[in-house]
Amino acid sequence: MSGGQIPSDAFTPVQVRVVLPDGQAVVARLWSRRQLHDGWRYEVGLPAYRNGPGDSVEPAEYRVWVRAPEHVRPVDGVSYDDVPTEYLEPPTVVQQALGPPRLSGWVLAKTGGRGPGRGVVHAADCEEAPAGTPVLTLDRALDAAQHPGTRLCSLCGAAQELDPVLKGFDHDAGDA
Repeated sequence: MSGGQIPSDAFTPVQVRVVLPDGQAVVARLWSRRQLHDGWRYEVGLPAYRNGPGDSVEPAEYRVWVRAPEHVRPVDGVSYDDVPTEYLEPPTVVQQALGPPRLSGWVLAKTGGRGPGRGVVHAADCEEAPAGTPVLTLDRALDAAQHPGTRLCSLCGAAQELDPVLKGFDHDAGDA
């Protein structure tokens, strides 16, 4: 199957062994599984108890997503063929070439000094961008970049991205 999700209409969860943080393994119910970019996650229902009306205690199930195969083991004789499974869509050729998407926007890192506009404009995902700084829209980043004393970071590409917009996409006549 190439993508999407297997319908879970008449699915009855099956048994699976879950390895707990302390190393012990318990039998749980497997509800679904999902393929992600960094591996598989299994939605399991762990047996538990909860307080009921009055002083009663009743059985319950705690559902959680766990990593597979690190925290999940099969139970002998159980078929997992009908477990609702969501497969990751394979990346397109363009996505493979471009890599993961970047965080959009820009941030202004203040550099101190006197006067307005002392700073560096970075792409939002730049390693040099200060944490917790508000993300600027394109218009705000361009406004900040026009102040004397503000420069564009060349490490993250803010200079290559914003300079053409600031300078009107100037081209040499010999480029055509």
